[in-house]
Amino acid sequence: MTVELARLPNGLRVVTENMPGLKSASVGIWVTAGGRHERIEQNGIAHFLEHMAFKGTERRSALEIAEAIEDVGGFINAYTSREMTAYYARVLEADVPLALDVLADIVLNPVFDPDEIEIERGVILQEIGQALDTPDDIVFDWLQEVAYPDQPIGRTILGPAERVGAFSRDDLSNFVTERYAPGQMIVAAAGSVDHDAIVRIAEDLFGGIPARDSGPASAASFKGGEFRRARNLEQVHFALAVESPGYRDDDIYTSQILASALGGGMSSRLFQEAREKRGLCYSIFAQAGAYSDSGLMTIYAGTGADEIADLAELTVDELKRAADDMTPAEVARARAQMKAGLLMGLESPSSRAERIARLLAIWDRVPDLDETVARIDAVTTGDVKALASEMTGAGGAAMALYGPVDKAPDHAALLARLAA
Repeated sequence: MTVELARLPNGLRVVTENMPGLKSASVGIWVTAGGRHERIEQNGIAHFLEHMAFKGTERRSALEIAEAIEDVGGFINAYTSREMTAYYARVLEADVPLALDVLADIVLNPVFDPDEIEIERGVILQEIGQALDTPDDIVFDWLQEVAYPDQPIGRTILGPAERVGAFSRDDLSNFVTERYAPGQMIVAAAGSVDHDAIVRIAEDLFGGIPARDSGPASAASFKGGEFRRARNLEQVHFALAVESPGYRDDDIYTSQILASALGGGMSSRLFQEAREKRGLCYSIFAQAGAYSDSGLMTIYAGTGADEIADLAELTVDELKRAADDMTPAEVARARAQMKAGLLMGLESPSSRAERIARLLAIWDRVPDLDETVARIDAVTTGDVKALASEMTGAGGAAMALYGPVDKAPDHAALLARLAA
């Protein structure tokens, strides 16, 4: 498998990975314009724009967009994150030009029909309501907010209902003008693809767009704090986070291995201590989420009102203990899990296209897969213990609680325990 990269004069990048033996391909347009690129009055507009892309262009109606891909047996979708919006399709090899044409059309030529805006506004307001009714989803939005208060990266991707309810056609058009510059776009394709052919198609579709500067996102600054909301639920939903390395940090793989050892599976410390040995919860896990300039080591658990105090204290204790007695066997297991997850996940063209687009957005190059595996293998037990000590010794943490929270310890008490 070979990754090839081209750059158009206007700044748009084209990256492909041919996967011999396949008869299909995944193609997409990744735009480095997400929630953290919004001003406060724009919060939620990147996600709104993603929805509107499928609601009609200058050449196709909403139905014609769907039919163009589904008539050839493919599928099309999109997502918005804090740092990126992606529009992608999976099709057979002969239909790659069609898929790229449709994707370029919805990104470059949306009409933002006022009637469709109102229909989709209602859909998004329903999505916001559904998130608020999903405790193990919304608690992460609240955790993000207290981790990065009063910053774009700390705000919800969906946006508050009052802002979504007020967005106009001009607001959507202005965000496209501000953020959908060629230098912020990556055309990525993986599977049965021909690099030169895709570059030619990209030149035809995007080459005429003039280069312009969208400007950087504001820097992330982890602060920490507490959010709690009492509600008559069956469980307390508990999320705790400390700052961890960002994607461009040399310790990014160390943090992911630490997260796996802490709470990445049934053999992990948190699962064994909290669930298997003490029966404090049904679900508990740790994950290392990363952005370009910051990251969060997050631990989540759902537990009963009478167990939340013990669970919260145990969580802090396990974070601290990782700095003292993490074993080579645990690190080796976490490395193996991480490599297996990476390699197994890349057996589909969709995963490959996602990987090369994301890596190109982060480093402006696509590291070879062997280089990534070598960096994972290079992480030592000492590296993991040192990073755990650094993260827990920094003195900051974010916490979010939702449900019957009366018996939960407060933020100050957990910080004191972390520092003890």
